[in-house]
Amino acid sequence: MEFNNLREQLTAECAFPARFSPGNLLKTAAILFVSLFLFLLLFQPFGVYVPEDKYNYFIICGAHALLPSLIVSIYFTALNYFRKKYPSKWTKSDEYLHIAVILLLVGIGSFLIRDLIYNNPDNWSVLYLWAEIRNCYLAGILFYFFITFAGFYFRSKKAESIAGRPFAAITEANDAVRSAPEIFIKTQVKQDDFSFIADNFLFARAEGNYIELTQYKNDSITTELKRITLKQFESQLAAHSFLFRCHRAYLINLTRIEKVSGNSQGYLLSFNSAADKVPVSRAQLTSFNNRYKQFFSVYSN
Repeated sequence: MEFNNLREQLTAECAFPARFSPGNLLKTAAILFVSLFLFLLLFQPFGVYVPEDKYNYFIICGAHALLPSLIVSIYFTALNYFRKKYPSKWTKSDEYLHIAVILLLVGIGSFLIRDLIYNNPDNWSVLYLWAEIRNCYLAGILFYFFITFAGFYFRSKKAESIAGRPFAAITEANDAVRSAPEIFIKTQVKQDDFSFIADNFLFARAEGNYIELTQYKNDSITTELKRITLKQFESQLAAHSFLFRCHRAYLINLTRIEKVSGNSQGYLLSFNSAADKVPVSRAQLTSFNNRYKQFFSVYSN
């Protein structure tokens, strides 16, 4: 049973790591360089034999720290390009596989630059190739989990600051939503086309090839079944920034949220008088928090 749970976690679709996205990649590479440089300089983890050094140890630390930073930048720049061109789902096993490949490349790269920075007749030996790859995996896995847990800690703090807060500032955006025209939705069958008022819309839940459309109008909650998939429904609402896909099965109206509860593992959203609570998946927490901050900053001024 535990093995099945682990396999499900590794193969379940999740969000692509924000630290490796195009907008954050340069910052990630810079943090990696500084962290590795200080780690090598202060702790000298793999021993230093000064007579072999062609340069000052400070320069050698810079070379060993720069190499993985460049490899990570180039590797994920290429990966982001291909993911954009050929979209596919992302899982934790994908992340672990790519990290393993990067550590192998760093190990090989560290071996190839040995002759540039060390005076050693055995620089090109298989023994040193194995040593560089082994050291990269030992240090790389340590750094990977350190960065992962650090990121988890800061996300948790951020989540705690948001969860439980009333969305008073966001609800002030209702005036902007009310000014939006009636939204018309086309389905595959013309007679099933429908429209709704943005201000009335609370959330939509996927139900196979249908959606359950939940609205608050005339002082009551109504739920209607519409013949359209959630993906098709969402694609027609891209122009409306107050609508957000918070979960693979839910699309919500941000301005109608009354309360957020939960933690860094996921949120539960409350809407007006609706009894049902809508989940925010762990994969969508960062996007949800960013969208919340955007609305908060715009409509609290």
